[in-house]
Amino acid sequence: MKNQRLAEQVRFVIEIDKLKTVLRQNFLNDRSRRENTAEHSWHLALMAVVLAEYAPQPVDLLRVIKMLLIHDLVEIYAGDTFCYDVQGNLGKADREQSAADRIYGLLPGEQAAELMNLWHEFEANATPEAQFAIALDRFQPFLQNQQTNGGTWRIHNISAAQVLGRMAPIQTGAPALWPLVEAGITEGIAAGYLQP
Repeated sequence: MKNQRLAEQVRFVIEIDKLKTVLRQNFLNDRSRRENTAEHSWHLALMAVVLAEYAPQPVDLLRVIKMLLIHDLVEIYAGDTFCYDVQGNLGKADREQSAADRIYGLLPGEQAAELMNLWHEFEANATPEAQFAIALDRFQPFLQNQQTNGGTWRIHNISAAQVLGRMAPIQTGAPALWPLVEAGITEGIAAGYLQP
């Protein structure tokens, strides 16, 4: 291609297709297979559109959607680390930073900087947009585990305390969703697919 900028953008677009091959621990609601990370990102972006009114303060919805669409691109190179895997999470930040440098570095300078900044903003969890995005990122697999009768919670013998800890950012980023989390945990314990 004669246009270097376009060539870099197309190379990035081709590379991010690999996100469709990264499998997550969670199952689809119909339990037919595991979800891939691209599906997870799409689901989160649409959740942001539908649930935006539950952000505790006004947020820049486009910024939230961008964060949700790009925050897991690092998994193309770093893989998906199961959130309850203590050993697997050791060194995760370094693996993901290296992956972020690589994937966002494919883009032209200012686009690479924009996406890297959005990724760092999400990881820092300090802005209202990042807090809302993270709340949705925690809530989506929670719903999947509910819909699959405990799904990965059952498989990995996850406790209610572990889930409460993992879901804690919802209290700040989307507090209106917190009662659903508490009720879901209570139901999970009663149904026997979440350890008390």
